[in-house]
Amino acid sequence: MKPSHPAPNCCPSGDEELRQALEKAGRRFTRQRAAVFAYLHSVESHPTAEQVFAAVRRSLKRISLATVYKALDALVAAGVASRLTSEDGTARYDGRSDSHYHLRCLKTGQVRDLPLEYDPGLIERLAPQLTQWLREQGFELIGHRIELLGQFK
Repeated sequence: MKPSHPAPNCCPSGDEELRQALEKAGRRFTRQRAAVFAYLHSVESHPTAEQVFAAVRRSLKRISLATVYKALDALVAAGVASRLTSEDGTARYDGRSDSHYHLRCLKTGQVRDLPLEYDPGLIERLAPQLTQWLREQGFELIGHRIELLGQFK
């Protein structure tokens, strides 16, 4: 199965929209951030910062790994990308900012999108008693994440 693609209008489609998202988050628009953002949106994989650095460096020769990390942090803060952290602390980045599900290979660390539509009512249907208990605790459920774990053979 091919991974699902972002829903329409889930993320900025051009520099001006990216600029607005960054400024709304109190961050500046830079060509380095635009290049990192463009790369994240050009791949279906969920690259590490080092992989983003290697790819972006092909077009921006003077970019540093530290700048890539700062760009990724800014994109995550602006809500136009997300950081997926594994149990060992390794972070991968996702250019999709819409809610969706993932699978992770525990042997390689590879992360892929699941071709499954996000269901905001899933938890309520799976465990109605849990959502009631959360409400009683004063906890407002605003979303959920599902990550299937396994190994590619």
